[in-house]
Amino acid sequence: YMLKKQQLSSGINAEYGGETGPKGEPGVGIKGDSGVNGSPGAQGDKGEPGIDGRAGDKGDTGATGQKGDTGPEGPQGATGNAGPQGPVGQKGEVGPQGDKGNAGADGQKGEVGPDGPKGEPGIAGPPGEDGSIIVIKNPQTGDYTPEYYIWIELISNVLNQTTLADKGEPGVKGIEGPKGSKGEVGPKGTDGLDGEPGAAGQDGSPGTNGLNGQDGAKGEVGPMGEKGEPGLDGVSGAKGEKGDAGRKGAAGIKGQKGAKGEDGQKGALGPEGSCTPDDYSPCNCDTHILARHSQTGEVPDCPADFESLWSGYSLVFFEGNGYGLSQDLGSAGSCLEDFQLMPFMQCSSSDVCRHGVRTDKSFWLAVDMETDYTIKPMVNIDVITPHISRCNVCVGTKYVLARHSFTAVAPDCPADFSPLWEGYSYVMVTSSGTSGGGQDLSSAGSCLEKFFLPTFIECLGRGTCSYYINNLDYWLAQTQEQTQPGMWGMGNVYSGIEDIKRQGVARCTVCARNSL
Repeated sequence: YMLKKQQLSSGINAEYGGETGPKGEPGVGIKGDSGVNGSPGAQGDKGEPGIDGRAGDKGDTGATGQKGDTGPEGPQGATGNAGPQGPVGQKGEVGPQGDKGNAGADGQKGEVGPDGPKGEPGIAGPPGEDGSIIVIKNPQTGDYTPEYYIWIELISNVLNQTTLADKGEPGVKGIEGPKGSKGEVGPKGTDGLDGEPGAAGQDGSPGTNGLNGQDGAKGEVGPMGEKGEPGLDGVSGAKGEKGDAGRKGAAGIKGQKGAKGEDGQKGALGPEGSCTPDDYSPCNCDTHILARHSQTGEVPDCPADFESLWSGYSLVFFEGNGYGLSQDLGSAGSCLEDFQLMPFMQCSSSDVCRHGVRTDKSFWLAVDMETDYTIKPMVNIDVITPHISRCNVCVGTKYVLARHSFTAVAPDCPADFSPLWEGYSYVMVTSSGTSGGGQDLSSAGSCLEKFFLPTFIECLGRGTCSYYINNLDYWLAQTQEQTQPGMWGMGNVYSGIEDIKRQGVARCTVCARNSL
């Protein structure tokens, strides 16, 4: 409608040449009458069948059937044995007829005879009238009949003497019942929806031309134009001042190796030397590093003629992804200056590293503290740290080695060597699976100064430390006396720390080479 009106207005303006007038005010129209009611809606769909009626009430129980016939009488009891025959008396005279005697006393009740055979079930009685299985009344008088009292006695005997049978198996599923009758007609449907709106009315006649409108307001500033072409080059400026000196250039590439020079003249013959290997004396021009572990919470002192480089905590070995890396307890790598439960992290080729993976483990020398394998793992760092042995990394000019005796007595040092400390011959440790690590038996780390069990403590990537029953220590054993050929000294069990020290574990000595 608006498009037609605009086209018509445009045609009139083109014909008469006038300016388009301003938009007219909305016309004031009179509200039209209400439209005619729509036609009735179509008939609604047929309603769903009604709900099936509920099952009827259970009928009354029929009257008790008639009493069955009495079963046959049981067989007569056996006749007793006859008594001995008495002597024959003399025939007496016939006496006068006596008076009628008084009635004799009632005899005692005889014993109950044996049960007769079970009678056949009686024929089922016709349906009862009043539905009672207990009350049996005369239909004419309404009084109880003798059968009622017999029935009460029968029920009492059945309940008191009958043993209930076990529950039977479920019966066979019954035949499906007949299809129900068609339901009644459903209630009347609701009224249909309102009809669709009627078609739009015809366009009204065009309005008259409006008055000339006033001049419009000034328009907004237009968008910025595109960038123009570069202008012509300007006039050359005056010559600038001299710049500052530049930075020093990088060093040039190293030149190629020069050609080999000519051989020099042969030197004069030197003085005659002497060879005396038994008279060798070492010099103190070399330095040697060793680590010493206290197996307590105190940092140990360095041996004589050795100086401390740093102190730390005694690390035994790491385990990551099931693989172990042991540390020689005589080397500086076994004494970490800082203690943390997981000193390493796991890195992959995708530029990602993870610290504290659950499968990562670290093992540390422990101190001699009471061990309880049943308590929960420790999680507080202040509680864990007192369980970790302290150590000291020392430097000196003396060469150090360990010697093992395989006896309960520490060995002497070789000639020109002096003892630094005596201890117990430590071989290796293992954890769960195939993980573990060993000691170089020539290193000072294979000779621990104290013997107690467990020797080390395990820390996990999840942030806990504890002693575990499946962590094992291995030590050199004492050589047993051979009493017979073949396998000997096998299967010995030593129980208790003192018994192990006295008969089981071998002793050792850490020695240092004497220097001038």
